[in-house]
Amino acid sequence: MSRSATLSDQAGELRRIVERQKQKGKSFGNLKTLTVLSGKGGVGKSNISINLACAMAEQDKKIVLLDADLGLANLDMLCGITAKYNLSHLIDGSKRLEDVLVSLENNIWMLPGGSGIKELADLDEGQLVELIDNVGFLEDRADVLLVDTGGGIHKSVLSFASAADTVVLVTTPEPTAIRDAYGILKALKNSGESREKKDIVFVVNMANSEREGQEVANRLKTAASQFLELPVSYIGCILKDSFVEQAVRVRKPFYRLFPDSPAAKCVRSIVGTLSSAAPRGDFAGVGQPRGLKAFFYRLARGYFVGR
Repeated sequence: MSRSATLSDQAGELRRIVERQKQKGKSFGNLKTLTVLSGKGGVGKSNISINLACAMAEQDKKIVLLDADLGLANLDMLCGITAKYNLSHLIDGSKRLEDVLVSLENNIWMLPGGSGIKELADLDEGQLVELIDNVGFLEDRADVLLVDTGGGIHKSVLSFASAADTVVLVTTPEPTAIRDAYGILKALKNSGESREKKDIVFVVNMANSEREGQEVANRLKTAASQFLELPVSYIGCILKDSFVEQAVRVRKPFYRLFPDSPAAKCVRSIVGTLSSAAPRGDFAGVGQPRGLKAFFYRLARGYFVGR
């Protein structure tokens, strides 16, 4: 089946699911979804995800962190907790969403992905509707779903990017990290993400100075514009900071332990930029709904990434 035909079938299925939700008196909601990804591991992506959540919660936002790193899920370790259940328990019906969610602090919860991420692809329409119903109660109780993916150019990573409203790409000033970040942008372009995604933004982590962060940003933006014709926005850098390492060692967010540290101030600024950014339109021009339910639908069906 051609890609256009597949998209048409998926869009039709989504419309049927939306209609069934409306008949039940339920909506898809306006919860915002952000996927944090990187071209390689070791750039601090997971640590950034946690601290972004802390800064958003400080703005009275309610945040759900989805640990979607299939290779090395480590959000629970960085937060100093152990997750007993994951998304697979929700899919097979053995646990309710409130059982799977882990409270990290006031207004922040973690949803461990585990093997449930892969199982999403095998759900039929009835099972998918049931899952959407199960996660639906969060729609009116949370403002942001923040997804921490694995590093690298993998199908699962691109699927999460496609399902989310906003893609947050993390790199460092290291040449290999910049090269791999460009590789992610190229993969998003080739998958059609650049045409259908509202926002692709990026952060430079572990910068020695704001000037260095801006120099990296200029290089990446220029390459994306000239060779990919892809608009990406730089939303700030996070300075190299010894307080970050101290926080990681005790498994606590640096934003909480050292709120006045240079890195914490950078995160606060980045969240301010994210909060003020305006989206650029609907997915693929088909008026797709936003929200947690729509995110899980698109993820389960690989809406923009061919299977």
